[in-house]
Amino acid sequence: MIRRSVEIVVSSFKMALQELWKNKLRTFLSLFGITIGIFCIIGVLATVNSLEQNIQNEVKTLGTNTIYIDKWDYSAGGGQDYPWWKYVNRPSPKYDELKQIKERTPSAKYAAFKISVSDKVEYENNQLSGVNIYGITEEFNDIQPVEIAFGRYISESEFSQGSSAGVIGNEIAEKLFGEAERAVGKMVTVRGKKIIITGTIKKQGKTMIGGWQFDQSLVLSYRYARNIMDQKKADPLILVQGQDNLTSKALKDNLTGTMRAIRKLTPTKEENFTLNDINDFSDAISEAFVSLNIGGWAIAALSLIVGMFGVANIMFVSVRERTGQIGLKKAIGAKKRIILTEFLLESAFLCIIGGFIGLTLVFLLTQVLTSALNFPVYISTSNLALAIGICIVVGVIAGYIPARQAARMDPVVAIRSK
Repeated sequence: MIRRSVEIVVSSFKMALQELWKNKLRTFLSLFGITIGIFCIIGVLATVNSLEQNIQNEVKTLGTNTIYIDKWDYSAGGGQDYPWWKYVNRPSPKYDELKQIKERTPSAKYAAFKISVSDKVEYENNQLSGVNIYGITEEFNDIQPVEIAFGRYISESEFSQGSSAGVIGNEIAEKLFGEAERAVGKMVTVRGKKIIITGTIKKQGKTMIGGWQFDQSLVLSYRYARNIMDQKKADPLILVQGQDNLTSKALKDNLTGTMRAIRKLTPTKEENFTLNDINDFSDAISEAFVSLNIGGWAIAALSLIVGMFGVANIMFVSVRERTGQIGLKKAIGAKKRIILTEFLLESAFLCIIGGFIGLTLVFLLTQVLTSALNFPVYISTSNLALAIGICIVVGVIAGYIPARQAARMDPVVAIRSK
């Protein structure tokens, strides 16, 4: 039985290749719709999935299982409908609240405080504007790791003493000192204060969501940074990361109670803070990309329908040209299901060939996009399997009516029409 099935598959494959070779132009035109359909579907899916994966990875760099406590609601957007009036008069997070959060929230593994400004950094006769200057507490690095390429990170003693030590971003280091490693041990000036560089942050590259942008940053200890910044105007923020195996929702619920207690809010009072969950951003991104994927399917559906009719056409012609052969097969005992299977396999093979041409075009597209964009674009294994599955389904649907027609032929009539 298995041997017979293999013989049928091999025979159908040979026939499909013969039909392709015999009528090259007709075959090309018939399979063109399948090729374009697969190109559209897999091309869109590969690009969208790669883009989504890149953005999701960037979101993860903001901290896993992490809540950002702020007066602003990040999920409300920043357009004309953003209710800024609702948030602008809220109190900003305070450093004093950090200690209380740690004490009152056992579910919090790490908690950190951050202030930041955008200002200029000077070294000798060189000056750079628009540098992100961060003042952070000790546990910030546990929530949002700052990888060091050269030198070292700020030490515990430098944090506790509020020393004028800091680490600098790769891009800033290269612009000020020529090479990133040369920044270590140098003194830069910020707002008239001298800061010694203990390390250079590992190059991050450009991001699509903004994020911390460490390449363009100077990171200091909070105790030192508060001496050169007005904390009320320095975008204060509290970051809290939950314990292992604890969901961000559970952490958020605990923090809600903690913050209401810290700010002495009665049950009837509205919250004057926002707990921004990083996982919510990830979910929102996934939902947004669903629409893009649907759009890709809609674009490709028309091409696949056209391609399906093209394959059906070539199969009808193939059945007509091989009527005598079909009659001989049935005369020597070939059953209906054998004839049906042969033509369905042939139709599926034709679509698979068109699909592979489409996948080749998609592969070329991914190479071009990878070179043009700042992230790799690739065809995932699931998309590859999807393409093959679509080709088989389209082939079977397109070839069913011609195959059924061939299987029902009367052998005597078929042989006479040869």
